Amino acid sequence: MIGFILLTALALAQASPQNAASVQPAPAAPAADRPISIPSGTRVPIVLKHAISTKGTREGDAVYAATTFPVVQDGRVLIPAATYVQGRISHIQRAGHLKGRAEVLMHFTTLIYPSGYTVMLPGAVENAPAADKTSVKDQEGTITQDSQAGQEAGTIATSAGTGALVGGLTNGAKGGLIGAGVGGAVGTAVALLSRNNDVKLDIGTSIEMVIQRDVPLDASRVPNVTSTATPPQ
Repeated sequence: MIGFILLTALALAQASPQNAASVQPAPAAPAADRPISIPSGTRVPIVLKHAISTKGTREGDAVYAATTFPVVQDGRVLIPAATYVQGRISHIQRAGHLKGRAEVLMHFTTLIYPSGYTVMLPGAVENAPAADKTSVKDQEGTITQDSQAGQEAGTIATSAGTGALVGGLTNGAKGGLIGAGVGGAVGTAVALLSRNNDVKLDIGTSIEMVIQRDVPLDASRVPNVTSTATPPQ
């Protein structure tokens, strides 16, 4: 009986380390295996690699750009510099005569890392500080040409003033009134025949892109170092 008790105690003692090991927490996953993502709302500075204008670009045309500065979160590079960005022109509108401003709406759809790793994303224009005389008018990122109402009024007024001066020199006060009317009509005609300015984004134009939802990344394919590639000019 005593021998049986000793054997049982010995067996329990041998099993205890195994049981203790079985309840120990699993080791943390290596940093390269942890899931990472580009958070919604992340702003990414990019530069256009080709020109876009409301005069020559069409809806559906491709947009090509590249990042100019790495995007870093918690010490981890999520998007290195010189990552290519692709997109599409979603809407484009030429300026009208007197009324109607030129507009460009583009959406970004793809990131192509220097390694060739490709990620799909929803991106929009957040700001276009380098685009001359334009502004971003809505949350979708529509780039619109600034109003030219003052310029058009100036054209009409200048023409009217010139007509009044010429009429006054030739026919006195009555001629001045007639000249002003003729000059104003000419100015109006010029304004009607001339379109407002187009939106023009040249090669190298800086744009700020915003990520519209979280974009998961394969951590093993995103090197945790700042890209050594030369930023695009």
